[in-house]
Amino acid sequence: MTEKVVIYTDGACRGNPGVGGWGALLCYGEHEKSLCGGAPNTTNNRMELQAAIEALRALQRRCRVELYTDSKYLQNGVSQWLDEWKRKNWKTTDRKAVKNRDLWEALDDLRARHDITWRWVKGHAGNRGNECADQLANRAIEKLSKL
Repeated sequence: MTEKVVIYTDGACRGNPGVGGWGALLCYGEHEKSLCGGAPNTTNNRMELQAAIEALRALQRRCRVELYTDSKYLQNGVSQWLDEWKRKNWKTTDRKAVKNRDLWEALDDLRARHDITWRWVKGHAGNRGNECADQLANRAIEKLSKL
């Protein structure tokens, strides 16, 4: 039986593009692990993707994952658009190159390693896990802003 992990992710950006941060809270039973990081010149969408990627990379074996995000871009991308983009050689329905392809490819590889249920949660609405991920993303921005 594979283990179940609940993950909350969030990305943030000061300016878009601008200084960005990502945060993730991983919950396994009574245990929690916080992750965060960022980039000096990025976009909010890249940070949303990076949060999910880093959270999934932290898992050391195959797991059942319930991943919560407040990003419709991430949730819709992974559950509705990704397979179609791959079929169309990484082109959108209007034949433009998919933005953030590097991160989508990394996420696609990681999603194949786990049994993931992708859930959308309203941001800034009092969900403890989402609020924690948001705080982690903003903490990363603060650290980068001081450099």
